[in-house]
Amino acid sequence: MTVLLDLFNGLPDIARIMLALSAVAAAGLALGQVKLHGVGLGIGGVLFAGIAGGHVAKALGLTFDLHVLHFLREFGLILFVYTIGIQVGPGFFAALKKSGLTLNALAASLVGLGVLVAVAIHLVGGVPLPAVLGIFSGAVTNTPSLGAAQGILREVGASAAEINTPSLGYAVAYPFGIVGILIAMGVVRVLFRIDTLAEAEAFERTRRAQVETLETLDVAVRNPAAFGTPLRDIQLFGDLGVMVSRLLREGHLQVPHPDTCLHPGDVVHLVGPREKLERMKTYLGQEAEVTLTTKGTDMRWERLVVTNEHVLGKTIGQLSLADAYDVVVSRVNRAGVELVPTPALHLQFGDILTAIGKPSDLHRVAALMGNSARRLQQVEFVPVFLGIMLGVILGSIPLYLPGMPTPMKLGLAGGPLVAAILLARIGHIGPLVWFMPPAANLALREIGIVLFLAVVGLLSGDRFVETLVEGDGLLWIGCGALVTLIPLLVVGIVARAVKRQNYLTICGLLAGSMTDPPALAFANAMSASEAPALAYATVYPVVMFLRILAPQLIVLFLW
Repeated sequence: MTVLLDLFNGLPDIARIMLALSAVAAAGLALGQVKLHGVGLGIGGVLFAGIAGGHVAKALGLTFDLHVLHFLREFGLILFVYTIGIQVGPGFFAALKKSGLTLNALAASLVGLGVLVAVAIHLVGGVPLPAVLGIFSGAVTNTPSLGAAQGILREVGASAAEINTPSLGYAVAYPFGIVGILIAMGVVRVLFRIDTLAEAEAFERTRRAQVETLETLDVAVRNPAAFGTPLRDIQLFGDLGVMVSRLLREGHLQVPHPDTCLHPGDVVHLVGPREKLERMKTYLGQEAEVTLTTKGTDMRWERLVVTNEHVLGKTIGQLSLADAYDVVVSRVNRAGVELVPTPALHLQFGDILTAIGKPSDLHRVAALMGNSARRLQQVEFVPVFLGIMLGVILGSIPLYLPGMPTPMKLGLAGGPLVAAILLARIGHIGPLVWFMPPAANLALREIGIVLFLAVVGLLSGDRFVETLVEGDGLLWIGCGALVTLIPLLVVGIVARAVKRQNYLTICGLLAGSMTDPPALAFANAMSASEAPALAYATVYPVVMFLRILAPQLIVLFLW
């Protein structure tokens, strides 16, 4: 053993850190796969492996460069939140409009309950206020909250010992802060007998119901008022949510153009929501007895992927495909949602167009759109690092609020998240495309959260046991458990029983309310649904503000 320790200590600092982190990550991921009655730690296993590794390292006298560990921890966190933002960005603002108010109200109430519990611990339990501030920050796994607490203590003239006390309370409460949210998720799941797969399916059904499903209908033109009228004037090129993709005239199937005039006996193939199709059928005539298909004709349909940066941001109307290429686009699939190709619809990277026309014309349109499956699998790293750079800058900007002694910052967790959401929503700026293949996104996200948890475990493991057995460590851990569990369980139960929220959305809400990336990773591992990530991103900005504001208000009222 002595020989092995000498060999290990003789390695360069970076090599020793990488060996330790690799061992912790491998052991933690293996531990996370162990399930008891179908329940496992998942990605949280890395934290426990890290705590054990930190304790063993201290017992053996092993040391690591703290600057390198801190860098790896923050870099892992940045990778995780940035990729989450890229994933949820396209659907974030839609989710904010539909359920954002309810979710943010629940998140704010969770923060408020945590403050009430912390104040009760100080007033009723007699725990010193500086320790309570640290316990509060650690119990909700929020480092900026700790910084705000120490900052306000300096402002009110606290002693050096009082200013340092929150750090110890934070370290003691932090591990259970991560574990406690997993416990709360499990309690809600068991209490309401929730099937996560069924919840994922229900979430997807709800999302689909919020978007009108596109159907097709063949209509025979019988209304004399429509005879001789251009399709453009009837608004059959997407303006009213209905698209005409084929026209049968005198037995010949052809591509309709905006200036094509309808004749008696024409049959048109319409694409749109059922209700709008029925209204258009009532105006044009009646449902046709024939089915318009490209089989046996000189026309066909293809799905074309938008990968050419020269068409990004351009509208369907600007491209004028029917007139310029004799090709019509009948629908656009964006992130799994089918859209009517209205003239004002801006194309984004990865959009899938259903196009109808002759093979030679489709080939020209495919070249225009890019249609490169290879580009869909590539990661453009220039936009990635530019996005991270913007996120770091955004997170470092101090926000001065009236009456607040210290400025608020989004930090290295909030800045990259907000930047990624905005950039993913924009889609592209010139040749820079903020699209990331799902497999690459998942890989970077997993690497980030594993690095973060492994380092957090190593850094807290050396003090964990010592704090448990000496001084007020056990009392502080118990207080931290109350600050963690009471608000989580109350809000989780209310969200399900009263607000009827989807369980996966509740998991994202709880993780976001605790600004806890590991908890989000645990929720994401339950299913492939985007529900947890969307809820997390929806409440995170408001919660980060409240978490930083809370300790300052506690000090101002109780000091």
